[in-house]
Amino acid sequence: MTTQHKGDQIIMLGTGHATVTHCYNTCFLLKWAGGSMLVDAGGGNGILSQLEKSGTSLSDIRNMFITHAHTDHILGAVWVVRMVIQLMRRGTYHGNFTIFGHDKALTTLHTICSLTLAAGYKSYIGERVLFREVKDGDTIDLDGGTAIRCFDIHSTKEKQFGFRATLPDGVEVVCLGDEPYNEANRQQATDADWLLCEAFCLYADREKFKPYEKHHSTALDAGKMAHSLNTRNLLLYHTEDTTLSTRKQSYTAEAAINFTGGIYVPDDLEVIDISASR
Repeated sequence: MTTQHKGDQIIMLGTGHATVTHCYNTCFLLKWAGGSMLVDAGGGNGILSQLEKSGTSLSDIRNMFITHAHTDHILGAVWVVRMVIQLMRRGTYHGNFTIFGHDKALTTLHTICSLTLAAGYKSYIGERVLFREVKDGDTIDLDGGTAIRCFDIHSTKEKQFGFRATLPDGVEVVCLGDEPYNEANRQQATDADWLLCEAFCLYADREKFKPYEKHHSTALDAGKMAHSLNTRNLLLYHTEDTTLSTRKQSYTAEAAINFTGGIYVPDDLEVIDISASR
């Protein structure tokens, strides 16, 4: 059963960092009238459960964007590919499934699929499951009039791309991946209606979680950045999972020290209406 679409939405399928056990790894579904795009898929077949719980059918998803090749983002994509092909074999998935990403991410995903999928599944790759490499600055035109502009986030750990999505009604959504903002991306990130970025922990808890050693940032840092970029709404994800009962309140309060726009700290499976931002 597929959730009825009402305006532009972000469905947060997971909100946690790589090693969480009380929530799922960060990934989400971006939806608009006429289309959708799955962004990353977490680290395992938990993506299938999250999609099911959200009321989302894989047969309705035509596009996936992989930010980078870390296990907590790409291994779930292997399961998505497997299940999409299974639906194709059953005749219940119509059309093609396209995976967008930079060369490193796509090579990694293709290699794992080639090594692990059954022979009867592999023939679909390149025929109906399409790997489409994007480069820094490329624009992808998707169904329903959505344009996705890709950009290199200039990671010091692993090649990673973010994107700026312009939805059919003009809503601008920027995804910065799961590392701190780099000033080289100001043009791509500024003046967005929605800015999606990581906040590994609270600044108040930095000694406990060591975000800077892991090349991550805090809710305080994210608020400062959102203010600098003239963002309208800030969405925080890729967090630790030991404070889930208080995370929404505490992360919001810390980001609000420097940012006066809308602040969203979603739980897993939370649906956010992003069309209301304009």
